[in-house]
Parts: sequence; C-alpha cells; structure tokens
Amino acid sequence: MSVDEKTVRRVARLARIKVKDEDVPQLAGELNAILAFVEQLNEVDVSGVVPMTSVVATKMKMRDDVVTDGHKPKDIIQNAPATEDDFFMVPKVVE
Repeated sequence: MSVDEKTVRRVARLARIKVKDEDVPQLAGELNAILAFVEQLNEVDVSGVVPMTSVVATKMKMRDDVVTDGHKPKDIIQNAPATEDDFFMVPKVVE
C-alpha cells in the first residue's frame, strides 16, 4: 500500500491537523515507511503465539468478596439531613 499526497491531505483534514503544503511530501514518505514496516510485521508467523495483555506476566491479587458496613456508619451518615438507626431517611416518592 502506498500513500500519495492527496491521501496525506485527506488524512490530515479528517484528523483536523493543519499541514503546510511543503510538509506533505515528507509526511507521505514517513507514512509509507510506517506502512512498509506494518507489512513486514504481517509476514511473521504468529500462529502459535498466545495474545498478551501485558509484556510482563502478572496475576491479579484477589481478595475475599465479603459484604461489610464499612466499619464506620456514624461517619457515613454524619452529613445526612435525616437519619434513623444508622440509615438515611428520604422523603416518600411513590404514592
């Protein structure tokens, strides 16, 4: 695949990047070099390679999934306008 100057201008317009006319030929060359490298990567056989999510193999630290009250209900409801027995009191919205 080859990128010409018309394509460079179109990509720049779509990306909302202002490109000077004298910079277009240089950008076309750089984009062609990038595409050539990608084509080179397509030739590599990766059929036996497992996809990675990270360069370094890590295992997520897991914790027990337990329900708690946060161990500070008094602090939690301190700024509530109305409370009762460590619960928020709200006005009735359904009749």
